[in-house]
Amino acid sequence: MFDVKIGDYSMYKDFGLRALSIDPGTAEVDEKFKEIPGRNGDLDLTDALTGFPVYKNTTMKLTFDFKDGNYDLWLMRASELRNTLHGKRMRVVLGKDDFFYEGRVSVNTEKLNRRYSSVEITVNRDPYKLELYSSLENWLWDSFNFETGIVRNYKDLQVKGNLEVIIPGRTMRVIPVFDCSEEMTVSYNGIIYNLPKGKSKSPDLLLGEGDNTLIFTGNGTVSVDYRGGSL
Repeated sequence: MFDVKIGDYSMYKDFGLRALSIDPGTAEVDEKFKEIPGRNGDLDLTDALTGFPVYKNTTMKLTFDFKDGNYDLWLMRASELRNTLHGKRMRVVLGKDDFFYEGRVSVNTEKLNRRYSSVEITVNRDPYKLELYSSLENWLWDSFNFETGIVRNYKDLQVKGNLEVIIPGRTMRVIPVFDCSEEMTVSYNGIIYNLPKGKSKSPDLLLGEGDNTLIFTGNGTVSVDYRGGSL
């Protein structure tokens, strides 16, 4: 049985909802074009500010049916769903995916006939889905996908002089958070960044898709908080 988890709730186990259709939605590129007199075609400024495309929110649509058997049970279940989910910002996991979506949830339900009712859940969600676990969280190996998952363990890395760390990046650009026991530096793409003791991040240090090589210099421990995202 294909299940959908919203927040801590299983739609099938907790509410008896059976998935009929799943549309995660596709994030629209935030395009910027400018018409210039005398120029053939518009000037594409989509990547001008960031150097890469950014995306707008999109809508996820989930449709379920529920065998309630009578109108009273439908009214009770509809109220339960609204009280639990409606209007709240929550995480959504589809099936056994290694990622979660996050957004604002809306619930609509309709009594189709005496035996069945339908439930439509829409989510105004962020453009990227994110890895279930960050690099500092403990993995659950029972649910780990060995084909698509990436094992990330960047916690309390020992730096004695120099330490090279390679972080496989996904499509979403990510600014990692560093937590250092002592002051040190990190080099990325030929640029050296100063890292103070404690937590810090640099808006200019943006990890992209593919292997990202970080070289730490100093003495102490460093943890790198990274969570990949995919469209």
